[in-house]
Amino acid sequence: MTQISVLADAIGARVEIVNAAAGDDAARAAAVTGIDLRAQGIRPGDVFAALPGARAHGASFAGTALERGAVAVLTDEAGRDLVAEATSDPVAVLVHPEPRAALGAASATVYGHPSRSMQVIGITGTSGKTTTSYLVEAGLVAAGRVVGLVGTVETRIEGIRVPSTLTTPEAPQLHALFAVMRERGVDTVVMEVSSHALALGRVDATEFAVGGFTNLSQDHLDFHKDLDDYFGAKARLFAEDSPVRAQRAVVCTDDAWGRRMAEVARAGRDDATAVRTVTTGGDSATGDDSAAGDAGGVGAAGGVGAAGTDWTVTDDVPEETGVQQFTLTGPDGIARRATVGLPGRYNVTNAALAVALCAEVGADIDAAIRGIADVAVPGRVERVERGQDFLAVVDYAHKPAALEAVIGTLRAATEGRVAVVVGAGGDRDRTKRPIMGEVAARAADLVVVTDDNPRTENPAAIRAAVLDGAHSVPPAERGEILEIGDRAAAIDAAVAWARPGDVVLVAGKGHETGQEIDGVKHPFDDREVLGAALDKYRTAGPDGDHPPAAGGSHHGGKA
Repeated sequence: MTQISVLADAIGARVEIVNAAAGDDAARAAAVTGIDLRAQGIRPGDVFAALPGARAHGASFAGTALERGAVAVLTDEAGRDLVAEATSDPVAVLVHPEPRAALGAASATVYGHPSRSMQVIGITGTSGKTTTSYLVEAGLVAAGRVVGLVGTVETRIEGIRVPSTLTTPEAPQLHALFAVMRERGVDTVVMEVSSHALALGRVDATEFAVGGFTNLSQDHLDFHKDLDDYFGAKARLFAEDSPVRAQRAVVCTDDAWGRRMAEVARAGRDDATAVRTVTTGGDSATGDDSAAGDAGGVGAAGGVGAAGTDWTVTDDVPEETGVQQFTLTGPDGIARRATVGLPGRYNVTNAALAVALCAEVGADIDAAIRGIADVAVPGRVERVERGQDFLAVVDYAHKPAALEAVIGTLRAATEGRVAVVVGAGGDRDRTKRPIMGEVAARAADLVVVTDDNPRTENPAAIRAAVLDGAHSVPPAERGEILEIGDRAAAIDAAVAWARPGDVVLVAGKGHETGQEIDGVKHPFDDREVLGAALDKYRTAGPDGDHPPAAGGSHHGGKA
């Protein structure tokens, strides 16, 4: 428990007792046992963090929080007045000019700075965070660590699943989670760290032992003004002037953004070994081996990359099953043969980065390599098998570079045709929608443009933007293009189109189990819906009756 006065001193807040009688300091002496941003989530003994918002001030809900047992409110001057209006009882108010900026430190203080008791690995980047996190978790477990995982798909404590809704939880939930992990004997935490989390302070007061960087490509430009701003948010995990700078860093330098991030991470450090770099000689965001040439050239076979990189990948050999074998040479100069069970050159990069991160927290490298060999990641190049004679895959690719990479991977795995079911999310980066359509149209033989998570936007308008990009590709250079708004019908249509040896990729939602339409989340799991479509295919046979490709207008292109 933490006394209110101690908490106030830790975050530089002024304690004011509103509605207090003369000499009444009982509210000031209360002990704090938790903290929450949500009034409905308050438990007795908690501090209610009432932050100013775009639509309403959090202090407007102080009455509910106090009724539920809040012993104090953290807010600003405007919030202090709202708290005074919400109750006639004495209430301790911690007044801070920027309560959002103080929230991380407040949360860490309340829960006893749990991240100091564990080694926390933070992984950021546009693509590969989830896969790399799962690989790191497996490597650490194989090396004998007790591991906690925090990520997009789920949170796990020693392998026990806890549902997750944000890539990175808000600071109160994050530090409370760290406290639970500490109590359960976790010694190492691996977590995805989004640009939103870094920009909004969700990871403030987390003490990162190691930061990992995967890559950077276009995404979240609805939140960040441009790619430089997006990069700057990611760089908070590595920058010299950042309060959440990781003690050590491992950076993939397969693209120019990675090389730039490595320089950011090196700034102001006396220990040259505190920053390690990883290269496979290709572009980790797109799987493009030719990307080695830009910004100085990083190559696994020689040149600047091989000479100046701590971890290098050579001799990578994909098998027909999707399993990949490669040689990983580390800073110790030892070349080790490694295996990753996930297809795609970018997953070799993810695997190499994962092993390097394990090494940076002192885990046995050989054990980590054994641990990553059989990892499967929900919704990431996840096969759906129903006895069909073609490959059916669900993947989370919802940004242009990731979509291009996964289509390229699947194209290389088949001599048949490729169908892609794809859309774009509502209330998110609008600029990437036509790019998604263009990427799909250039790379696939059939593109079925459908709804993803429209959220509060008009689904037809989102599809129209994706279709604009698809139709921007000259007819001779693109596949057939269909528009089918109903996602289940779109998946049915792609399955009905497939012939033996083809590939059907359902992209964009991956592990998600709901589809958000007009503010309502409806049950929808691409893996289940694709499986049901395959069952119908198997029952009817490849020449049998299939559901009509209905649910929207059809725009034919050149096959």
